[in-house]
Amino acid sequence: MSSPSGTSPSASGAPLKASSDATPAAGVERFGYKQELQRSLSFADLLIYGLIFMVPIAPFGIFGGVFQGSGGMVALAYIIGMIAMAFTALSYAQMARAFPMAGSVYTYAGRGIAAPVGFLAGWVILLDYVLVPALLYLIASAAMASFVPAIPIWAWLIGFIVLNTLVNYMGIEMTARLNKIMLVGELIVLAIFLVIGITALAQGKGHGDLLSPLYDSTTFSWPLVFGAVSVAVLSFLGFDGISMLAEESREDTRRLGRSMVAALALAGVLFVVQTWVAALLTPDRATLLAKGDPAGTAFYDTAEYAGGHWLSVLTAVATAVAWGFANSLVAQAATSRLLFAMARDGQLPKFLAKVHPKHKIPVNATFVVAAVSLIFGVYMSRLSDGISLLTSLVNFGAMTAFLALHVSVVVHYVIRKGSRDWWRHLIAPAIGFLILLYVVVNANIAAQVLGFVWLLVGLAILAYSYRVGRRPTLPAMTTEVSE
Repeated sequence: MSSPSGTSPSASGAPLKASSDATPAAGVERFGYKQELQRSLSFADLLIYGLIFMVPIAPFGIFGGVFQGSGGMVALAYIIGMIAMAFTALSYAQMARAFPMAGSVYTYAGRGIAAPVGFLAGWVILLDYVLVPALLYLIASAAMASFVPAIPIWAWLIGFIVLNTLVNYMGIEMTARLNKIMLVGELIVLAIFLVIGITALAQGKGHGDLLSPLYDSTTFSWPLVFGAVSVAVLSFLGFDGISMLAEESREDTRRLGRSMVAALALAGVLFVVQTWVAALLTPDRATLLAKGDPAGTAFYDTAEYAGGHWLSVLTAVATAVAWGFANSLVAQAATSRLLFAMARDGQLPKFLAKVHPKHKIPVNATFVVAAVSLIFGVYMSRLSDGISLLTSLVNFGAMTAFLALHVSVVVHYVIRKGSRDWWRHLIAPAIGFLILLYVVVNANIAAQVLGFVWLLVGLAILAYSYRVGRRPTLPAMTTEVSE
């Protein structure tokens, strides 16, 4: 807490000078930590990281499910998802300025509200971060196995995991360099699809009204659309992963927040454009609406209709590589930083906080993420609805944790700091909270049940910690942050 003059007293009683947030994370030492990770990432690196995590061609892989779930209004589902995530990005930007450290929602809720709340927020978002690499590996491996059936899904899965773990082991700079290459490749594939798709529309291959992907009076209802949004937001998850790299960024904290907003905006525009074009070219709309897309090939079928078999193969392989290598690479990096942050505070086993002396990465956490991805990936590959269930669980964990994020903005800035910036610190978080709450309420029932079971387990762990005298605590700040 700050003193009335805006400074905090030091141990000797002398006031400490307020620390500006216009420096690279302004030094985590002021929060009671040691700077161990390597600061090397620029604004461009952070922006590219966020785009790669979201995957510019992410809708390729889940297009059919969103199309059916939204009654064909797939562009509308993505627009609403982008708006919902925009408010969340604004809240992330505010909390990143206040607490520029690894840990994301765990850190923000823990320091913005209270340490026990931070533990629960971190526990819930673990459902997202720990499972999302497994989901990405599974989707990519299934796609590759469909092209090369001689190699089973589990073999592809192991190959992707080993490759990504090696790259992440080499350090964040290696990851950043490969991110740039992969982003260029994904954008080239997307550009090819859009050019051919728009050309096909100009040649009269389109189906339905031009605005039908945005609004269809025959199928529209808010619960229907928001149910689809709960799946579509999977494509947006990743901009928040930028916050995990706060201790590896050389940028000031304002630019860290701006990189999240910029990544979300760019990805959102790309998602809406590509799904709008694909929705107009869907060859058998009635069947897709009635039976869904159990094989996950709706987008590739649309690509074949628009440009031929070669375009179907190109988009499918690009999806497999983007999800199984590029996206999984950054997902593993982000998840390891979350485990590192919680372990550093003693809320997970301490061995997860070990940093490699040469590569400056949370080495044990990186290997644990790889092991968990392998176990869950192989197990879910044997279930008929494994991909669908994992998708719903990942989204539920993220949306629930984001609710805690919005609350932390209000508590930290309005209640504690007395902020009168009503838009950024009260109205925007409140709107974001309400939108996400509606999405959570309309989410998959199985995901809701499993998600709440996961939350109850976290509550039980928290209660046990209190009982044995190990209530969650965070290191005390040594200076007051200027916000």
